Amino acid sequence: MRVSITRVDPSLPLPQYATEGAAGFDFVCRVGATIQPHTIARIPANVVVCVPPDHVLVVALRSGTPARKGLLFPGGIGVIDPDYCGPDDEIQIQVYNFTDQPVVVERGERIAQGILMPAVTCEWDETEALSERSRGGFGSTG
Repeated sequence: MRVSITRVDPSLPLPQYATEGAAGFDFVCRVGATIQPHTIARIPANVVVCVPPDHVLVVALRSGTPARKGLLFPGGIGVIDPDYCGPDDEIQIQVYNFTDQPVVVERGERIAQGILMPAVTCEWDETEALSERSRGGFGSTG
């Protein structure tokens, strides 16, 4: 699939898949940042991506980022909709420093990844009750 993308700083590379079988492509940080302990920061990812209609771009941390950097994604994931692709809509990587020390992220560092996925919208059919039975919830299957 061909997807339109604009780099804010053309001296940095486009997002890239690290291996041939990778599902996610790595974003690079456009600027370096120091994230103070127990604070949230946004790091610009250097790109505006025109997500195709009926798709969503899911942004998540790379799997090693929490252990190597002490950073988490405070919302779990980020969702980039097709209508977020104006000239000022640079993707931002939101991070939370869960350590007791400042964390430094370098310009060009790869701390997050994106996965482009189909998105289905739905219409709701509201009912009084869905079912008489329940299979349980958290931990109910052992």
